[in-house]
Order: sequence, then C-alpha cells, then structure tokens
Amino acid sequence: MKYKTIGRTGVQVSSLCLGTMTFGNEADEEVSRNIFDRCRERGLNFIDTADVYGNGRTEEIVGRLLQDCRDEWILCSKFQGRTGPGPNDRGCSRLYLKRAVEASLRRLGTDRIDFYFIHNFDPLTPLEETLCGLNDLVREGKILYPAISNAAAWQIMKGLGISDRRDLPRFECVQPMYNLVKRQAEVEILPMAQSEDLGVIPYSPLAAGLLSGKYMSPGTGKGRIADNQFYRARYDEEDYRETVRLFIAFCAERHWNPATVATAWTGSHPAVTAPIIGARNVEQIETALGVIDFDMTPQLRTEITALSKSPPLATDRRDEQMGMFLH
Repeated sequence: MKYKTIGRTGVQVSSLCLGTMTFGNEADEEVSRNIFDRCRERGLNFIDTADVYGNGRTEEIVGRLLQDCRDEWILCSKFQGRTGPGPNDRGCSRLYLKRAVEASLRRLGTDRIDFYFIHNFDPLTPLEETLCGLNDLVREGKILYPAISNAAAWQIMKGLGISDRRDLPRFECVQPMYNLVKRQAEVEILPMAQSEDLGVIPYSPLAAGLLSGKYMSPGTGKGRIADNQFYRARYDEEDYRETVRLFIAFCAERHWNPATVATAWTGSHPAVTAPIIGARNVEQIETALGVIDFDMTPQLRTEITALSKSPPLATDRRDEQMGMFLH
C-alpha cells in the first residue's frame, strides 16, 4: 500500500479510502465488518462516513469497527444533511454544527473526528458563520481539520480566503465527484487543489457502478442506478453510455477488470490523494483493492482518458487548449 500526505497537514493516509455508505444499508453489520477487515489487511488506514448515511446507523457501525483500532485509522465524517424533522435539523449554522458533531461523536464512540466535511454547501448560512463554528470545534479538540464536499471551486476558494483573513483553520481536504464519465472536477477543482495544496478524496470512481459494465444491457445489473431514480438521472446520458461501451471493450481486450481500472484511473490524477471505494460485499471490495497492484502508467491514463468526452474549459476558450492566447 502506498501512503500519501493530505495537503499540508503532514497526515499520511492510504492511497485508497474506504467509503461506508453501504454499511447498515446494502451491507449488514457482519458483511460491513468483513469488508472493513479485508481493507485493514491490505493496509488501508483511511475511512469516510457521514451522519446521514443510514440515518445514523452507518456511523454506529463504523464506531464499533474502530473500537479496538481507532488510532490506526484516519476518520472522516460529514454534517449538513437533514437528520430530523425540525427547521434547524440540518444546515451549516453554528447552532446545528455543534449538535451534529456531538451526535456523530456519540455514534462513532470516539473523542474526535479527524477530517470533518461540510457535506453540501449551505446557501442559507454565511460561510464565515460555519468556519467560525468549525474553529470552535478545532479548539475543543472535537475535530482536527475542516473539509468540504460537493462544492464549486469558487466556494472552496471563498472559504480559504475567509480562513486566511480571519486566521481560522482552513479546509484541508475536498471531496468531489470524479470518474471517467464525470470529469468536471478537472476544470477547476483539481487544479485549485494542486495550487492550494489541498487533499482530494473523490467519490464515485465507478460512476455508481456504470463503469463496471454491469448496466451494459437495458434492465440488467443490481445497484444504485437500477434501484434509485436519483442515480439514474445523474448518469442517464448517451455520451456516458458510449464512453462505457468503449471503456469495457478496452478492458476486455486486455483481460482487465473494468472496475479496478476505472478506480485506478481516478486515483492516477496528480491532484488526487485517495479515491473512495465502497462495496456491498467482499467480492466487490476485492475488485476495488485490485487497484493496489495495478500499474496505471501516464500513457495508459492518456489512452483511457481519450475514451471519454473532455469537459469545456473554465473560460470556454478552445484556443487556450491549442496554445493560442489571442484576446
């Protein structure tokens, strides 16, 4: 297992991060433990969860899994999503933030969360309010590093600017969606992370299973795209299906498992610290762990990248791609 430093924190994490959204949902506690134990055996020390996963059940399971090995693992969790029926049972206010972290700490059975993510940007709460609340938690030792998920580059940079101006702990890690069919992060988020020395732990490297090839035929495959209308809407694009057809054929010619290759591709971007891998069963996690032994060379990455459609530039000026800088 290779280990990388998250941004400028000095914290060393495995080059794969175990995602736990299936724990207590598609994977019961016994299966979750088997997945966790296998990842631990292969050298993972990085785990990601959230308060809304399984309505809190996921954090409870993660807490029991970490009970005898907490200091071996770098733990991420998230807040912001709705956890109750009341008007203040969600969001990024200092009021809710304090309640959310205390509840997560109880479920996780730990005294601190290492990286605490804003799960989604909250348009109702000024970012200064949230960053001051996170600062309080850092001072109390309940979290070590603020982080942010599902945010645009300008939102992250706004937060970094506020932190610098007010001498507050800054975001040290970001968690965007990133895979071969969803490459928007390449436009601004990943270059920003490299520029500002932020850790990057992208989720959905398999595009909700699409890049595994299991949805190649209509009505086939079991998983989020088949079971969840939200995921079907996210990935219902003909361009994506064409990319998947090309990618599956590319892997078949070389006798490679497409799920392993897709995860390796995501992890090979120079800005990426560790892609988040998840599974419903041990068989799926073994496929993901195959990345450890897969050699994603720069040339191979280039060949695979060419199978998908590149996102437009941030300025939408194609002359820049051609090395032309006319006004």
